[in-house]
Order: sequence, then structure tokens, then C-alpha cells
Amino acid sequence: MRIDLDLQRIRVAKALRSAMRSNATERGRLLGVKGEALASATVSNKSVFGSPTTPAIERYTGVLYGALDVSSLGNAERTLLDDSVVIFSGLWGLVTPSDPIPDYKLKMGSRLGSLGRLSTWWRESITNEIKALADRRTVWNLLPKEHAGALSPSLDIEQFSVVFLEPNKSGELVAVSHWNKFLKGAFVRHLLESPDAGPSDLIDWDHPSGFRLDPARTMREGNLSTLSFVSQS
Repeated sequence: MRIDLDLQRIRVAKALRSAMRSNATERGRLLGVKGEALASATVSNKSVFGSPTTPAIERYTGVLYGALDVSSLGNAERTLLDDSVVIFSGLWGLVTPSDPIPDYKLKMGSRLGSLGRLSTWWRESITNEIKALADRRTVWNLLPKEHAGALSPSLDIEQFSVVFLEPNKSGELVAVSHWNKFLKGAFVRHLLESPDAGPSDLIDWDHPSGFRLDPARTMREGNLSTLSFVSQS
């Protein structure tokens, strides 16, 4: 995949470097860290144009990426990953898993100088790119709320998402929150290992953490269909 956002990325990177000249209180408010973490992030952000790079899929960490376990994917799955997955970034807009990026810290929900909130600033560019990349593809929108703000709700393409439900103490089904990213990571891995499977084929899939699709709970809002996976434990 080819993503052409270099001019926008340069603007954000320059604004970020400029913001790193502010005092520690302002930098901490922007980046959401303090102490040693703030000092390290400041150094990284000042050198985004010249520091060593790592493929995005290795640069980003967290429970979703841990569940995806990209290092154990086969060659075919890794090729599909690079060709079909895009990652939203406050600094780079969109990146593919193989895109080389330096270390940095900047959230999509941050307000960066005259650019304002980045999810809003990026929205038009990201939406146009996604529309072009989505041509004749099944689109899975697995964005967390902060990143979802960078995609226009008026995007005129069919999208699918997922929600994982488990019973609370009263037995009522509620959305999983504390390990939602882990569940999504395992879901992405399944999509890579079953490239011909569409949304309707998921009814026969057992999520490794014990969730099954309940077609009766599918919700549709505009162009977005949300599939509900219910805990079987």
C-alpha cells in the first residue's frame, strides 16, 4: 500500500519539535507523561527527522500487538498484514506495518499548537486516504475512540466493527473494557489467517478467549455494522 501524507507529516513533526521547547509542565500536559518518561519523550520528539527507525509493527507495543504476535505469523500472513492493515498515528496520520518510523510520543487526541486537536486536524486527509485504500476491500474498523475521531463519520464505505460482551455481576451483558484490545488483537490475527472469511463466516469461529458471534445482536448505524461476540464462560 502507498500512503501519501508526507507534507502533512512534516507539518505535525515541525509543530511537535517546536512544542518540545516549552517548559516541562506544558510538555507534560501535551504528552501525558512526567519525570523520566517526559525527559525521554522530549529527546525522541526533538529528533524525529533523524533518529533510527523501526517498522511500525515493531515500534508500537501494547496488549493488542501482543495478542497479534506478529513474529509468529507465516510469510503469507505477514504479507497480508503489510498489504491490508493501516495504523492511525497522531504524528504520521496513517502508517502501514512495514513503514519505518522513529521513536516518538504523541497521541491522536492531543492538542498541538496552532494545529489544534490532531484527530480533527488529520480527519480530512485520513478519510480521503482510507476511502482510496478501501476500494473493493472488506473494511474492518477496529479503532479506539480517540483514533476514531480522525475518520469522518460521513465516510461513504461499508465498514464492520466488533464488540465483545460478557455478563456483569447482575448477569447483564456489557462490553468488555479492561482487555478489549487483547481480544481485538486475537481477532485481527484470525482475519490474517483466514483471508477469505467474511463477516458472515465468523459464526463458526471460536475466539481463543472463549467468545462466539451472536448474529442476532449485530447493530447497524449508517455504514457501520458492529458484530457482537458473547463470552461463553
